[in-house]
Amino acid sequence: MARIAGIDIPREKRVEIALTYVYGIGLTRSKLILANTGVNPDTRVKDLSDSDVQKLRGATEEFTLEGDLRRKEGMALKRLQDIGCVRGRRHRMSLPVRGQRTRTNARTRRGSRKTVAGRKK
Repeated sequence: MARIAGIDIPREKRVEIALTYVYGIGLTRSKLILANTGVNPDTRVKDLSDSDVQKLRGATEEFTLEGDLRRKEGMALKRLQDIGCVRGRRHRMSLPVRGQRTRTNARTRRGSRKTVAGRKK
């Protein structure tokens, strides 16, 4: 099993898709990495040679991935919450951050309905 950025990528999938299992690599970045390394995107992970895997590892080292990226994003959210800006407060209260309405909708963010007595009229 090929291990890239500390993640075991699935053996049966095409390399182009398998790279997206690493946090921080989407389809666009996966295509960019494959173009830079010269690895054929249609090959299956199980058919990759050791030199190909080494090339992919080297190409992914220039990006911030996995734990470092999660930590970086977490620190950015924590900074917003610490300075008390609107976005930070909305994150803290688990409400939509980007100006969406919450009187109706926003069920995914707010959770299941809680019945309030005397609310309907």
